[in-house]
Formats: sequence, C-alpha cells, structure tokens
Amino acid sequence: MIAERGLRRKMWIAFAMQVIAIGLATVFGVYGATMVLKDVLIKHALQQEAGWFWQRHSDDPEHHIPDTFNMMGYLVPQGASETTVPEPLRGLAAGYHSMPEAMGGSLVYVDDAPKGKLLLVFKQTQVNKLAFWFGAVPLSFVLIVIYAIAWLTYRSSHRAISPLIWLANQVQQWDPKRPDATALNAENLPVDVQGEALVLASSLHEFASRIDAFVQRERNFTRDASHELRTPMTVIRMAGDLLLADPSLTPHAERTVQRIQSSVGDMESLVEAFLIMARDGDVGLPDEDFVVNEVIHDEIENARALLGRKPVELKIDEAAAFALHAPPRVFGVLFGNLLRNACNYTDAGSVIVHVQPGRIVIEDTGVGMDDEELAHVFEAFYRGGERRQGGHGIGLSIVRRLSERFGWPVSLDSEAGKGTRATVLFPKARPLDA
Repeated sequence: MIAERGLRRKMWIAFAMQVIAIGLATVFGVYGATMVLKDVLIKHALQQEAGWFWQRHSDDPEHHIPDTFNMMGYLVPQGASETTVPEPLRGLAAGYHSMPEAMGGSLVYVDDAPKGKLLLVFKQTQVNKLAFWFGAVPLSFVLIVIYAIAWLTYRSSHRAISPLIWLANQVQQWDPKRPDATALNAENLPVDVQGEALVLASSLHEFASRIDAFVQRERNFTRDASHELRTPMTVIRMAGDLLLADPSLTPHAERTVQRIQSSVGDMESLVEAFLIMARDGDVGLPDEDFVVNEVIHDEIENARALLGRKPVELKIDEAAAFALHAPPRVFGVLFGNLLRNACNYTDAGSVIVHVQPGRIVIEDTGVGMDDEELAHVFEAFYRGGERRQGGHGIGLSIVRRLSERFGWPVSLDSEAGKGTRATVLFPKARPLDA
C-alpha cells in the first residue's frame, strides 16, 4: 500500500507531470514563435517589398525586379502573357501560396496591381535553418537544463522525505496488538533521520513502548484478576453447597444461603464478562465449535434459582439446533445476562427461550419498558423507573459490547406492563445437519 500510494510515488508523479508540462510549454512556445516568424513576419515583409517595388516602379519604370539570395521576383505587365514566369507559378491568383517541397517549398506572394502582376518567390530554406539554429537548438538546451534541475530537485526532495518513508515502513510492520519499537531505538536509526523525522521517530518509540507496557499490564491484570477473584467465589459457592446439604438448616437460613448462591453466580458471570471485555482483541479464550443448545440448557438451569418461588414458568422452545465457532463462555455470558434480566423483571407468567435457525429469542411477561427506557436500556449503569429494582445497570451494556465485538446483533422490543422480547442473531451459525 505504501509503495502504491506513498510519498515517493506521489512526489515522482508530481515531478514527472511538472517536467512534461514545462517541456510541452517550451516546445509549443518555440513552435509558435517559428510559425509567427514564417507565417506572419515573412508574409508582412513580402507585402512591404511589393509596395516598395511599385513605389519605385512608378518613379522609374526600368527599376530592377527584386533578385536576392533568398527572394526572386517576376513582373508580368498588364495584358502581357505569363511566359516569362516559371510554369509552376503561372496562373496563381493574388495572395500567398506555399509551393510543395518538391518545388523548393517556397512561399509565393502574388500582387495583382493595375500596372501588372508581381510575383515574389521567397525561399524558406534559409528561414528553416534559422528556425533550427535559433529555435530547436536553444529549445534542446533549455529542456536539458530544465530536466537536469528537475532531476536534482527530485533527488533532493527524495532525500528529504526518505526518513519519513523509512518510518512509515517500520510502523507498517508493527503488530497492532504489540508493536515492536526496537528499530526506533536511537542507536538503530539511520544517519539521515534528523530534525523533524528524529522527533517523530522518538515520539513513536515512546508511544509504542507505552502501548507495550499497557498491554503487558492488561495481561497481568486479567491473569491475576481471573485467579484472585474466582478463587474466593468458588470457595463461597462450595461452602453454600455444603450448607444447603445440612438437614438441620432452617427454612429462613436455607433461603439466605440460596440468595448467597444466586449472588455468587451473578458475580461469577459479571467477573467473566469484565475479564472478556478488558482484553483488547484477544478475549483470552479459545475459539471452538460448540452446540448453542447445550449452553442454553446449562444457563437455564442456573437461572432457575433466580425465580425462587415466583409463579414464573421458565421453558425452552427448540425449533432448531445450531453450532457456533467462538468461545463458548462468551456466548454463555451474553445469553446468561439476557436470561437473568428476563427472570429478574418477571414476577408472574413465563420466560420462554426460542431457539430458531440462526437466532435466539427470549420472551418474558415481565414489567416491560416504555419507549424512553428502551432508548437508553443499553447504556452503562442506566436503570429505569421504580419498577426496576435490583441489578447493577450494566448487564445489557455488557450484552451490547459483546454483541458488537463478535458480530451477534441484539435487539429489544418491549411494552410497559406486558413484557420484553430480546432477539440475538448469529450470521455465521452452522446448522447441525449441515
């Protein structure tokens, strides 16, 4: 791309166009001057010669007809025959006539006056020679000087921008995820990298070094957070399982432990989502082929605890089965947030998950949203009116960011008091029977 549209190519084209334009202007200028000399000045001189001859002829009828090295004259008295005129010139009308090259290429001026007919034959050979020595030769010299100056200017400009081209080539080779600025170290710079190019190289080196440090800190954070945050949550969840297995646990204590378990599940999903989004480009999870329906069943089982004793039916309508090539955990986080959102805001009725070819639809009979709330629902930390109790206001924001990163469009349709319908499309879904 740099070779096709870079500064070097643009500069070369600019100088080439400049040289061509100057050359054409010079050629046409000299050619125009030659034409003026031959077609204007000579014709005017012949006309003046004819006028001068007739003036002298009036004073002295025996005045000699013009006969010089470049011009020959012929006089045909009024009413006389043109036998004294060379045959090619006989019968020519008044005015200017250019003879063929085979006949010398002369320019003939015929002046038909009352006293007779005067023919002036001007040999253009000498004019052509003069045009060559005073036109073509200076033109060639001027063009050589212009081309030499243009070439030297091009070389000078090329040397001036060479450091910038070198910098562009180095930056082009960088890995966007982790740019290697080793080539921009002060000891590795070419000797012609000076002035503004040196300032730019130093700035790019510092910038790339900072990016590398940021990437390293991000990786360290996601690695440490993944371990340090998951470990205590796993301990809490396992302790809750042990408490729920205790037959002596009172109903009130059991409900308290279940709420703890539910909160731990939310925290695990939240931490997983944050860790995925904290990674730039690479989510840190391997892409693999997985069946979407299997992950949906697992998330539905995890979400049943959110309903508790609410009169809500949670079920799945599997009209199709398809697979994706992506990190399964990312899909689980996106779908789980939508499903938990539906369960949290549905106090009675049903939450139905429809699995259709290439898409998933989650319908609930919850509190729903009006148009104003629906317009802001994907904004971080946005929570609707008094009907929106609980939650952190970031679940749907996480859904939107994951959908944009992985190309899974999400849309919501809702009506206050009647429920919400969430639709997720998967353009690269692969049917299981394919």
